[in-house]
Amino acid sequence: MLNIRPATLADADHIVKIAHQTWWPTYRSILSTEQITYMLDTMYVSDKIADQMDKGEQLYLILEEEGIPVAFASYSPRTEDENIYKLHKLYCHPSTQGKGHGRKLVEAVMEAARKAGKSALDLNVNRNNNAKSFYEKMGFTVLHDEDIAIGPYWMNDHVMRIAL
Repeated sequence: MLNIRPATLADADHIVKIAHQTWWPTYRSILSTEQITYMLDTMYVSDKIADQMDKGEQLYLILEEEGIPVAFASYSPRTEDENIYKLHKLYCHPSTQGKGHGRKLVEAVMEAARKAGKSALDLNVNRNNNAKSFYEKMGFTVLHDEDIAIGPYWMNDHVMRIAL
């Protein structure tokens, strides 16, 4: 049985665990070991995730399979255009990939954005990440490319959007 629910502060450790289990197989052929380690140590620590939730900077959803958290998404209004939501994070434990969990989470974020009166949902995806085709199948299109400095490293992304 699957269940999608809003994450609570108590879920921060689950989110970090899923991220750490997912980043290595997802990015090891795209990013260096040093960059993956840096990103995980910078962005995926329980205190930082809990702080984002507590301050309302990002809303998190947890997808549970048989009561066990196996995937998550986070989103918020875009700071530069509050009529658009941004999907910040979407990760499914590798053992669950291909089961439709990512689609269900994106659909839940799209529904939340519609209910909030937003006109579009944006996301960033690494230009070399196979997930680009997943997002295209869902109806997202590439708006433009951007390179984002995170510490001493660069994220080379497509910015994608779907109209709601």
